[in-house]
Amino acid sequence: MQKKEPSLKQHEEPPSSHTEHEEHHNHEDHNGSTGHHHKNHHHVAPEDHGHEGHGGHDHHGHDHEHMIDDFKKRFYISLVLTIPILLLSPMIQMFLGFELTFPGSMYVLFALATIVFFYGGWPFLTGLADELRQKSPGMMTLIGLAIIVAYGYSSLVIFGFQGKNFFWELATLIDIMLLGHWIEMRSVMNASNSLEELVKLMPKEAHLISENGDVMEVPVSELNEGDHVLIKPGEKVPADGTVIKGNSSIDESMLTGESIPVDKQKEDELIGGSINGEGSLTISIKKTGEEGYLSQVVNLVKEAQETKSKTQALSDRAAKWLFYVALSAGAITLVIWLSIGYPFDSALERTVTVLVISCPHALGLAVPLVVAKSTALSAQNGLLIRNRTSFEEARKLEAIVFDKTGTLTKGEFGVTDIITQNNKSETDVLQLAASLEAQSEHPIARGIVQTANEREIRLIEPDDFESITGKGLQGRVDGKELKIVSPGYATEYNIQYDENQYDKLASDGKTVIFVIADDQLHGMIALADQIKETSVNAIKKLKEMGIQPMMLTGDNRQVASWVGRQLDIDEDEIFAEVLPHEKADKIKEIKRQGTRVAMTGDGINDAPALANADLGIAVGAGTDVAMETADVVLAKSNSEDVVAIINLSQATYRKMIQNLWWAAGYNIIALPLAAGVLYPIGILLDPAVGAVLMSLSTIVVAFNARILKV
Repeated sequence: MQKKEPSLKQHEEPPSSHTEHEEHHNHEDHNGSTGHHHKNHHHVAPEDHGHEGHGGHDHHGHDHEHMIDDFKKRFYISLVLTIPILLLSPMIQMFLGFELTFPGSMYVLFALATIVFFYGGWPFLTGLADELRQKSPGMMTLIGLAIIVAYGYSSLVIFGFQGKNFFWELATLIDIMLLGHWIEMRSVMNASNSLEELVKLMPKEAHLISENGDVMEVPVSELNEGDHVLIKPGEKVPADGTVIKGNSSIDESMLTGESIPVDKQKEDELIGGSINGEGSLTISIKKTGEEGYLSQVVNLVKEAQETKSKTQALSDRAAKWLFYVALSAGAITLVIWLSIGYPFDSALERTVTVLVISCPHALGLAVPLVVAKSTALSAQNGLLIRNRTSFEEARKLEAIVFDKTGTLTKGEFGVTDIITQNNKSETDVLQLAASLEAQSEHPIARGIVQTANEREIRLIEPDDFESITGKGLQGRVDGKELKIVSPGYATEYNIQYDENQYDKLASDGKTVIFVIADDQLHGMIALADQIKETSVNAIKKLKEMGIQPMMLTGDNRQVASWVGRQLDIDEDEIFAEVLPHEKADKIKEIKRQGTRVAMTGDGINDAPALANADLGIAVGAGTDVAMETADVVLAKSNSEDVVAIINLSQATYRKMIQNLWWAAGYNIIALPLAAGVLYPIGILLDPAVGAVLMSLSTIVVAFNARILKV
């Protein structure tokens, strides 16, 4: 997956008249959709936003990798030691019908089991201590209880206490639980690098202009407020500042969501991290480092990630109840067997049997195996899960908020309407316009040329080409004096056109240009950000599922409303001209109403909103920042994959519940039998039979996870 490329070429050719040509598309003249372009995008509360935490995130990532490697190593070493433990265990020998003994064999068994208990079981023993300290018993407590009882009782048996040892049960339980935790941790490794990705957007060096006019390369970290900096064509803006010389168009799409490069001239504000177009600019640094726009976005993302709820895993909740059930069942078993006259060693053996088999091996695998399968399935379908908890909760979503540019739309201009005059055909008008526009690299020019190519219209090489300062282009094409100009030019020179048609196009937020040949208007061409075909289907399917689609965009109201109408999104669910911190605020507002909401976006400006949503979905063609902040990444930039996420979440949850019931089923059967409920009629669960039931339960759970599909 890659970052979006800048909307403007980083020109290798001389700027010549291109810079002036860009002015012919200045939106002030086109349709009045300008107001937003010159908004000051620095209106985030000027707090002290430091970069603390960058190292912390990196440290967390390394810790997570180390933990995965640690579980893997413990699993394989314990697995190797389990083989001789099984071979030396009298209960397994009896069950399989063979005998293997030698002088001191029981002490060898004890030594091997001791290594597995302390080395393999250490994560569970420390986990038990942590959970008990927090007064919140869960899976670690249940596993820890089972292995401590099995090891303690079996050690007593080895050294003379009357009974059967459970070292085989101890070893297999530790092996399977280590495997389950290793699978789960590997599947959900999602240490967020979003803060580092944000910082990477800033260039490392800047062209500082000294007091005597010399230009020198300095690290961006050395820039101070008031410094004058030169920004060359195609370079990134090193810090927030104000233009003091030059004019150019700036690509802010990854920062503000504005789909059209914004024209900047003297006294206009620039955002650090945005990309300069074809002109050179000199700026006065206004904000650096912690005060800059990107640092404030960093802070918003960080806050949201820290406050994101940590839902307890289903298996942990099941383990918590099983822990209480096991303790109760063990205590009741001991009391009853003693009260009906059995010796203490028999009552204790029965109690230990209950406590050991109360921790079903299948429970440790029930959720991790489904997680691993759903993660693999999602990856095959281009859905990259980064936060499992949020993904699992996607089944409860009631609303999905979409960013417009690059998510619902392509972020590229395309021709939507061609209005002809003087008996000219659409092909005639488009051919003339595209032939002249082919000389420019402006996004609008590219949209016209692209449409002409799609219609297989032959372009004509212009005899000459020049810009009309601030208004458009002119040249000679096919013997005609051709002008491609803005509405402002047409008004200034009293060129007659259908004002009703123009007003209708402009009210939709479309950019309109006029094609004039030999001083006669041949037609108007309207362009707009192109809507993805998949977006239409996605919105339709979401509505059928009872999920409310919404749209948030930094673009202007007219454009947003037009896109909303094409996609059948209700007008009151469209929020336009929204700054990044306002996007996050809107998500918080929706959540305060009790609505479970997802956010889908692709730009840096979407990062705080993605982090605040119940489920953040990044479109893969977008920025690394959006992807690192999101819970799920859509690799194929297909809005329909949002529907696939919800379907997979629902299917995954169903499988988890099924597996937990299968795992619990083992307990429902085994615990009462182990406790001796049916002993009066001669039925008592032998530990070896308990092992068979445990194995069957584990096999069923594994098979059930494997057949997960969407």
